Amino acid sequence: MARVTPISLYRNIGIMAHIDAGKTTTTERVLFYTGVSHKIGEVHDGAATMDWMEQEQERGITITSAATTCFWKGMDGQLEQHRINIIDTPGHVDFTIEVERSLRVLDGACAVFCAVGGVEPQSETVWRQANKYHVPRMAFVNKMDRAGADFLRVVEQIKTR
Repeated sequence: MARVTPISLYRNIGIMAHIDAGKTTTTERVLFYTGVSHKIGEVHDGAATMDWMEQEQERGITITSAATTCFWKGMDGQLEQHRINIIDTPGHVDFTIEVERSLRVLDGACAVFCAVGGVEPQSETVWRQANKYHVPRMAFVNKMDRAGADFLRVVEQIKTR
């Protein structure tokens, strides 16, 4: 079977952060808006696509890294189709080795930060792990709709910590 997307257009992108920053929720939105899912899975309902283990669904946390695929042709569909392999990683400190294992195969990562909690110790840990493997990152400040959200404070924390 021939490849639909040339391997040069594959990208492995990790979603990394501390626990409860919204990594899985962000991944679920990507799947929905790229047309992979017809419904947004919610972590608190136990319906997130990425949290497939029964224990993950019961506890509402990611325990193992999970991979999924979506496709992207640019904002206006002007680009060749890219295959984006998304790796949703755990945020709990007990599962840090799962993040490290995933970083070895990433082309880039999205570091998710909570707009209320800011930079947490585990955020710093996964950032250092990404440094170790020379993984390029972008920062995404999530949960801007929450009481106490402060985008500029979080950006300042990212710069200084």
